[in-house]
Amino acid sequence: MKNSVLITGSTAGIGFETARVLANQGHKIFLNGRTKEGTSAAVERLQYSCKEADIDGVVCDFSKPIDLSIFPPNIDVLINNVGIYTSKDFSVTSDEDWYAQFEVNCMSGVRLSRHYLPQMLASNYGRILFISSECAYLAPEDMVSYSSTKAALHALSRGLANTTRNSGVTVNTIVPGSTYTEGAERFIQEKAAQQNQNPNQVAQAFIKSERPQSLIERFARTEEVAALIAFYASGQSSAVNGSVIFCEGGSTSATF
Repeated sequence: MKNSVLITGSTAGIGFETARVLANQGHKIFLNGRTKEGTSAAVERLQYSCKEADIDGVVCDFSKPIDLSIFPPNIDVLINNVGIYTSKDFSVTSDEDWYAQFEVNCMSGVRLSRHYLPQMLASNYGRILFISSECAYLAPEDMVSYSSTKAALHALSRGLANTTRNSGVTVNTIVPGSTYTEGAERFIQEKAAQQNQNPNQVAQAFIKSERPQSLIERFARTEEVAALIAFYASGQSSAVNGSVIFCEGGSTSATF
């Protein structure tokens, strides 16, 4: 079954890699970025690597009021992936920081789900996925606001799943861990240059010190996370609803 898929925050990182996996499976993909330039570049990049794919872009900066009319009218799969964060001590994280992160990380998913869920229920098919984070469980001291937004997604996802009872629509949450995205790569390379060390050593040291409970003891690759997301975006995941799916290499030590 070929679906129409919207992935927010998908010009890079996990979002882009998920788009690549799904595009290669033949689905219609709508990429999303904050700027026209960035979104167009991502569409071209994805089209280059997926020659036969049907790809389009939607420019939307979720930190600003959303015009839902710019989004495609019908979507089978909504992947709420967009996210921003601040790394600050709790005492200096301003109200503006909190509101900005809730607006982008949480309210974007609220508004798009409210827009597409009725249509999915009417057609008796749909997938809504919320991309959370290990930080929802770890809540690092410098990322309390970000962690709070990700934890909120869990309640939102479960609440929406409750509305889909006895239908072909599912709503689930994916929990990635530390993933070697472009942003993580830049962070590691900058730190390696500052410390005059090999980037691999810096990456290993980060996991050891900051994610000591990790069982894989490394950054996840974007393709590993994207493959999992792609499965739960598919028709094959029809028996999974209202669930939290972990892809964090054991870093949260969560049993439930």
